Amino acid sequence: MKVVLETNVLVPALIKTRKPRELLLKIAEKRRKAQLILSRGILEEFLEVVNEEKVRRYVDEEDIVAFLRAVGRIAKIVRVRSKFKVVKEDPEDDVILRTAYDSNANYIVSGDKHLLSLGGFRGTKIVTVNNMLMIVKSG
Repeated sequence: MKVVLETNVLVPALIKTRKPRELLLKIAEKRRKAQLILSRGILEEFLEVVNEEKVRRYVDEEDIVAFLRAVGRIAKIVRVRSKFKVVKEDPEDDVILRTAYDSNANYIVSGDKHLLSLGGFRGTKIVTVNNMLMIVKSG
C-alpha cells in the first residue's frame, strides 16, 4: 500500500503528538505493508511551511532536521514527471496529485478540503488522517 502524506499532515506530525504523528509512526511500523511516498515538491512545500514564524514557535532547526532524517529513512522519494493541473482553487495541491499519480499511490492523506472534495483521483483514494489510521491499523 503506497501512501502520500500532504504537507498539512506532515507539519502537524512534526509539531504535535496527535493523530498525524501516530499515522506516520504506524506507517513506519508497518513498512512491509505501507510505503510512505513523497516527492521533492512536497518536501519543498514542507520546508517553506516549517520555516514560517507560526511553526517555528514549536520547533527549532534540530527538530526539523531530525524529523526529515526519520522520514527520509521510511519514505520513497519519487520523481514527478506529470504536469497536469486539476485543483483550480489551490494549484499548489496539484503536486500532491502528481506525486500520487506518478507513484501509483493507493492513498493521499490530507486535511485539505479541495483535495478531500475530490474523494479520489485516477485510482488513488483521498482520505483524512482518521480514515487512514483505521486502514493502516486494520491492515
